[in-house]
Amino acid sequence: MSVLVKSVQVQNNPSPFSSPFSFIITTECISQVKDDLEWKLIYVGSAESEDYDQVLESVLVGPIPLGVSQFVFEADPPNPERIPAADIIGVTVILLTCSYKGAEFVRIGYYVENEFTEQELRENPPQQPPIDKVQRLIIDSKPRITVFKIPWDDGDTFNFSEFERENARLTSEDLKGEEIPIFDEKKKEKLDEEKERAEGNVPEEDIGTEDEEEEEEDEEDEDEELSLIHIS
Repeated sequence: MSVLVKSVQVQNNPSPFSSPFSFIITTECISQVKDDLEWKLIYVGSAESEDYDQVLESVLVGPIPLGVSQFVFEADPPNPERIPAADIIGVTVILLTCSYKGAEFVRIGYYVENEFTEQELRENPPQQPPIDKVQRLIIDSKPRITVFKIPWDDGDTFNFSEFERENARLTSEDLKGEEIPIFDEKKKEKLDEEKERAEGNVPEEDIGTEDEEEEEEDEEDEDEELSLIHIS
């Protein structure tokens, strides 16, 4: 996998329904990619039909430098006229996706709770909700992450066997803070080494040397500076 999503931070949360969405996204490019990445934000207007889905923003980000980079992704709010009145208030979903050469490789879903700001409206909701009285809350403590297998420039695809086990252990802090545990080549090498070690195929002196090299690489990663790009 050439690009990893390390973190996504939701901004301005909670906020009025009509305010823009804003995310700070951190990625890591571990091998050179030739084309731009396409980021999209989709608002699910109704669980009954995809016809009510709205693509709030679609932007191309690139060229992607090797290493860690960060950008701000902003999107307009959904058009309430394209949402069934009965579905404006309540819980829905937004989908943050990223694609390469038209192939989606990561999707991050968040539940969104829309509710009235006034108690009287909560107790006696009108048939047509007044949008200026609606507040949006993105439940960023429980994101749902899905990674898809795609071909990158070198033709390699993604091995899911270990990722699926790691994805099952995701916690709320993975997207809000440090690195999302997405499987990459370095992790694959480490898992292979542990397997060989368990089978007795790795000499003890080699184990110590490799561990020290990994620690040095981790320290170098921590020293990397983030480049900030503003996307809106």
